[in-house]
Amino acid sequence: MLGIEEIGTYLPVGRISNYDRKAQFGIDDFFIEEKIGVRRVSVKGPEEETSDLCIRAFEDLQRRTSVNKEEIEAVVVVTQNPDYNIPHTSAIVQGKLGLPAHCAAFDISLGCSGFVYALSIFQSFMADNGLTRGLLFTADPYSKIVDPEDKNTTLLFGDGAAVTLISSAPRLVAGRFTFGTVGNEHEKLICKDGTLFMNGRAVFNFAAKVIPDDLRRMAAKNGVNLEEIDRFLIHQGSKIIVDTIASKLGLPAEKVPYSTGDYGNTVSSTIPILLQDELGGTARTIAICGFGVGLSWASGLLRRV
Repeated sequence: MLGIEEIGTYLPVGRISNYDRKAQFGIDDFFIEEKIGVRRVSVKGPEEETSDLCIRAFEDLQRRTSVNKEEIEAVVVVTQNPDYNIPHTSAIVQGKLGLPAHCAAFDISLGCSGFVYALSIFQSFMADNGLTRGLLFTADPYSKIVDPEDKNTTLLFGDGAAVTLISSAPRLVAGRFTFGTVGNEHEKLICKDGTLFMNGRAVFNFAAKVIPDDLRRMAAKNGVNLEEIDRFLIHQGSKIIVDTIASKLGLPAEKVPYSTGDYGNTVSSTIPILLQDELGGTARTIAICGFGVGLSWASGLLRRV
């Protein structure tokens, strides 16, 4: 049985305060605290590359649990902002960590739905090949592509990374997943000529329409009622998106945390960063749901061993 044993995370120390940008963008405290829910965004240093963020997350993993590098058999990096177009960032990470040459390494190009997709892909890959210890990295520093003058993106997105240790000694195991894509809406969240563009209203409407139904479908696929699920870790696109999805599902606020106010939307790393705190908690069942770029989404159910 494969599953999540431990999670390491990394948030750069650099921060940009949204309160300092109120006059620039014509916003107020209510907009910051209740609409986007992001007080500050984290920003990597100019010398930090995507692979460096992965290494910092791995260092946190090492502080949390014993990791023998010689036992790591596979590495995946979920990113759409890699170090280079070629080679894949996972190869760079494998080299920087000094992992064995027989270690598989590949990237997955997905955004905000990436962690959930990758968890399903990576566990299946490991199981099919008889592997027992692998590292699933998420690192998508949007500071590389965000226009600092664009209100729709610069106030929301922060840099961060996470690494999830997948092993045969899990603390959380995944059930069945659900997936979806509305590809004809892909231009609503897109990077052109090196700059990110987001139609915030369109992305909000997409999430509010699609995600509640998908979470119901995921719960049914796993043979549980929504009321039986202890925690819902929903992609932290913005506070209003999380609050709207919770309201549409009739979920109490304590089951649906929003915790990214001090660093922002870290894309594919938002769910594992939240999940790190849940590993030592008491929740027996945890729903995870990522959505965004594509426009795509994925949901799954984790059960405590």
